[in-house]
Amino acid sequence: MELINILTYISGLCIIFVLCRIFIVPLKVMLKLLINSIIGALIILFINFIGGLFNFHIGLNFFTIIFVSLLGIPGAILLTIIKFII
Repeated sequence: MELINILTYISGLCIIFVLCRIFIVPLKVMLKLLINSIIGALIILFINFIGGLFNFHIGLNFFTIIFVSLLGIPGAILLTIIKFII
């Protein structure tokens, strides 16, 4: 093989490696947010289940799930405190 072909293959592999690194990081972040969103929805459902005994309800909508997915369990606690205050 000629030197130019070898350099072309090496540069192509480097470009593929860089592109994979660029796209994998956002996928990991999106996967983490998706998992946190599911956990957040389950936490809100659990709070609603227990709160149903005491006539307490937190709305399960896009904003509350995103809030809990970004902040985690402290976000669910904060939503509960805000609901008690309001």
